[in-house]
Amino acid sequence: MSRQTDAILDLCRTLPPARTAIVHPVRANVIEAAQEAARGGLIVPVLVGPAARIAEAAAAAEIDIAGWEVVDTEHSHAAAARAAELAAGRHVDAIMKGALHTDELLGAIVGASSGLRTERRISHAYLMSIATYPKPFVITDAAVNILPDLVAKADIVQNAVDLWRVVFGEAVPPKVAVLAAVETVNPKMQATLDAAALCKMADRGQITGCLIDGPLALDNAISRAAAREKGIVSQVAGDADILVVPDIEAGNMLAKQLTFLGGAEAAGIVLGARVPVILTSRADDERARLLSSALAVLVADARARGVIK
Repeated sequence: MSRQTDAILDLCRTLPPARTAIVHPVRANVIEAAQEAARGGLIVPVLVGPAARIAEAAAAAEIDIAGWEVVDTEHSHAAAARAAELAAGRHVDAIMKGALHTDELLGAIVGASSGLRTERRISHAYLMSIATYPKPFVITDAAVNILPDLVAKADIVQNAVDLWRVVFGEAVPPKVAVLAAVETVNPKMQATLDAAALCKMADRGQITGCLIDGPLALDNAISRAAAREKGIVSQVAGDADILVVPDIEAGNMLAKQLTFLGGAEAAGIVLGARVPVILTSRADDERARLLSSALAVLVADARARGVIK
């Protein structure tokens, strides 16, 4: 266990558990994930999906769900829509993905009639901790936005900054590195143009609450020695808190490489809607599921207090 990520769980100990809609929990591993988070005092599960199949999944997991609320729906699409309704009506504080496709769940959340849209585009953030880096850091977006344009990237950055403030406070602004393959602006590489534009948007107050620099290659973003070797003078280079990737493929590969080859701990959350969304994966271990639920608790509390929009 990492002391860095233990602190996230500690922050939740004084907060009430978040009523969480578990969408289409018709597999044993989803019921297990809900039980882990409930046992940890993080969530109160509300199971949304076909009641008969939910009961079968609970039996397969050998978990008694008699004390949990079950909202019966016909199928996964209806479960996603019903969970969005529950969240919009403030009957639940968070949503957790069950045994359905991410697109199906998020489609119900971002729909014009869902009541869950904000002025921001939704995006995913991984809060990660690894032994070879001295502090936690965020990778975004590795799960939702496939090929974000400049406007989407501005929202991705702001969502990640809001998450950082929720977890680590506002005393010290996070350092945001906008990643590309190189650290210079190249008109033939869109990621470098977007990075430069994001920095200017921050200068003009269109992105707030952070220090931002880019384009930066990954080595320059996380290694002071690499930044010095390249002659980069920057408050962000070599000391990044948030890594903004150019597209979903780069982000997904980076996050999974760090997790599966580097032994990093990761907690994932979808931001930008009126409730936080937990995207669980069958490959996630118990620790990752608990940490993701903890992030949802913190974000839900911050939204309720008006700390973030």
